[in-house]
Amino acid sequence: MKPLSALTALTGLSMALLLSACGGEADSTQAHGPDPKMPDAQRGLLPSMKIAQPVAWGDQKPTVPEGYSVTAIATDLKIPRQTLVLPNGDILVAEGRGGSAAQLKPKDVIASYIKAQGNTKVKGGNRLTLLRDADGDGTYELKTVFAENLNAPYGLAFADGKLYVANQDALVRFDYVEGQTQASGAPTKVTDLPSEINHHWTKSLAISPDGRSLYVGIGSNSNVTERGMEVEIDRAMVWQIDAQTGAHKPYATGLRNPTALTIQPDSGQVWAVVNERDELGPDLVPDYLTSVREGAFYGWPYSYWGQNVDPRAQPQNPEKVAAAIKPDYSLGSHVAALGVDFSMPAMGERFANGVFVGEHGSWNRDNPVGYKVLFVPFSNGRPAGEPVDFATGFRGEDGKTRGRPVGVTVDPRGALIIADDLSNTVWRVTRNQ
Repeated sequence: MKPLSALTALTGLSMALLLSACGGEADSTQAHGPDPKMPDAQRGLLPSMKIAQPVAWGDQKPTVPEGYSVTAIATDLKIPRQTLVLPNGDILVAEGRGGSAAQLKPKDVIASYIKAQGNTKVKGGNRLTLLRDADGDGTYELKTVFAENLNAPYGLAFADGKLYVANQDALVRFDYVEGQTQASGAPTKVTDLPSEINHHWTKSLAISPDGRSLYVGIGSNSNVTERGMEVEIDRAMVWQIDAQTGAHKPYATGLRNPTALTIQPDSGQVWAVVNERDELGPDLVPDYLTSVREGAFYGWPYSYWGQNVDPRAQPQNPEKVAAAIKPDYSLGSHVAALGVDFSMPAMGERFANGVFVGEHGSWNRDNPVGYKVLFVPFSNGRPAGEPVDFATGFRGEDGKTRGRPVGVTVDPRGALIIADDLSNTVWRVTRNQ
């Protein structure tokens, strides 16, 4: 009985600490756009925490704009993360849970235990599931396992008859023939990916329009180097990988956790959503949407949003701080953006030009944020204006959480596919005819 008693004591201590950390915290408006205000940092024993309180959707579903409808096209999945629409309209869903990082400090144990209460209890599938709507009526009557025995698959990409999957430890590919419902064999490894510790295990993925270059987002192994810089080698960056040979190089660095990548249709420019660092208060540091410029450094761990120095990163590096560039667009702090994709005219005039962003939702703010899908409008190839709520209701006004968005994928036929890893559902949002 001693382990149980210790856990009970730990839980009681954690709640007391959390209550003290939350005391006096003022509500704030999350800053969006290219020039968010950077408030003073707040440091404490523990960050404020308000986790998701999971409940079933029941007869409810996400709220979408007038003139649009939302349908659950797949349920009872095993932690859906990212999705991919294949040329014939089939949808692939990557399912899994990864990571193997040990907790460093008592606060990490407390935080991990509390955060886990807001996540699904389902075991990750380590597989790809294929969904098919053969007659185009919006009902995906086929749900079948396309490939299994993968290692926490996350990012997906397709080009030239090759299906690429970013596992937590390697980038692999399958040969693909249009219409097949099951992989013809085991995948071929393209290259290993950094997998030591895997504090941030998700490996995001995008492919260049010509199919020659793959881009993999690799998150850091810490919040702000508390495990030392030696375990951050080849991390907190985007790799560029030759699709044929597997040769790779850093494409951009200083991105703490680039959780999703996408390619801008007209320009071929790589864009990312990035989750920034924690424990500087409820309004720092903004998670962001940005173009990923080749050779650029985005600040982590030495600074954030340009030249705002983070004194926790030791030793300091003034030269790197001076070189850090600002991201393009703030999404607000701790929204946990995990999905991004460019829209197209088939999504309707209001949502034709811009990106959709899946926000998994905060755990370290007393006033929760995220838990929705945003649309960020673009003009002349750049973000322009305030974001628009596109799919909400994942967290209700009652404080209960029915879903948590992860990947978002635009179907060229005029639909947004949303992976929800709390209810283990894939949602499809379409315009009403």
